[in-house]
Amino acid sequence: MAKTTYQPRLKGKYLNEIVSTLQKQFLYTSSMQVPKLQKICINQGIGDAVSDKKLIESAIKEMTTISGQKAVATYSTKDISNFKLRKGVAIGARVTLRGDKMYEFLDRLIASALPRIRDFKGVNDKGFDGRGNYTLGVTEQIIFPEIDIDKVSKIAGMDITFVTTAPTDKEAHALLTEFGIPFKKKQS
Repeated sequence: MAKTTYQPRLKGKYLNEIVSTLQKQFLYTSSMQVPKLQKICINQGIGDAVSDKKLIESAIKEMTTISGQKAVATYSTKDISNFKLRKGVAIGARVTLRGDKMYEFLDRLIASALPRIRDFKGVNDKGFDGRGNYTLGVTEQIIFPEIDIDKVSKIAGMDITFVTTAPTDKEAHALLTEFGIPFKKKQS
């Protein structure tokens, strides 16, 4: 009996469709020149965590549920007296996804989380950094179906960064559009 290996849907789409489409669009001579998604970094800053330590624990638990990978706390690097912040205090949570988990998260983000945003008209295309990476800000973590709204203690936003091998923003935009990220339509 032949052993079947699992492959995420978007990984298969990238290998079978997106590579050839982008190779024709940007006239690459080799399929190795086609940009690819390296990693997805999810970051959540919890400003109120200075006074309430339980917020960090719940943020880590929620982010682990959303991403399918254990999230870690981020710590402050210096003292800021205006914010009552001490060096070494947990102030956020983050997780970096690579490989199959990255493709699975991207699939869930596009298929189920983004359509749940109120008055959604597409994501803003101003989040590119000039080097082919894109950051998307999400205002509420409850758009993810994995989160039980009744158990959420505090609504918090997060930044989702897509790190690509694309040398320009135009190529990264084309890559993410092919994956299915719904960018806003340009007004004409």
